[in-house]
Amino acid sequence: MKLDITRVRRAVIVAPHPDDEIIGAAGLMLALKQRGARVRVVVVSDGAASHPGSRLWPAKRLVGARRRESLLALRRLGIPAGDVRFLGLPDGALPQHLPRCRQRVRRAVGLGQDLIVGPAETDAHPDHRAVAMALGRGFGAVRQLSYHVWPPRAGAIARARTVPMLGGHAAKRSLLRLYRTQLGAITDDPTGFAIARHELAAFAHPLETFVEVRR
Repeated sequence: MKLDITRVRRAVIVAPHPDDEIIGAAGLMLALKQRGARVRVVVVSDGAASHPGSRLWPAKRLVGARRRESLLALRRLGIPAGDVRFLGLPDGALPQHLPRCRQRVRRAVGLGQDLIVGPAETDAHPDHRAVAMALGRGFGAVRQLSYHVWPPRAGAIARARTVPMLGGHAAKRSLLRLYRTQLGAITDDPTGFAIARHELAAFAHPLETFVEVRR
């Protein structure tokens, strides 16, 4: 069933790491922008844990690069840098910093939103679950949606609503290709993270799936 966004004028997309905003909600953000809605993005972690063994890419350089990747991808969706906020919390350790995460995330989301979108409580990544817990259901009557990243495509989900990516698989894949640090550009850390080919194909699926978060 198609997601109804006709009444949304102000939305916030919350991403645990730089790139989750595109994997989870690129099509939704584009659809909202085309309807004239304001879309803000909150990226919670600094993304520094993807290549801890790289000498050429120490944490400061990696964090800066990952932020630029997100800003470039979001700009292509019509979202300016002024509507993107990076909280800089420690990548890979959000569950250990849950009180701070909750405080920072809720402050960044703020008031006056029509729609808040964040990771699912059942996502396989602990950072994603921590962000879902940080968001909770503490926004009163504001509509909340959740998305899955890991596993990349959750399959049939009860009460799911979908949003197609304008331009299909190729359009979403082109956005994901901007995240070069996560696609093998960093070669001096054999234990570092890189999106595998089958994961990229799944992440670029043109039909995004969301579930209404019950209050």
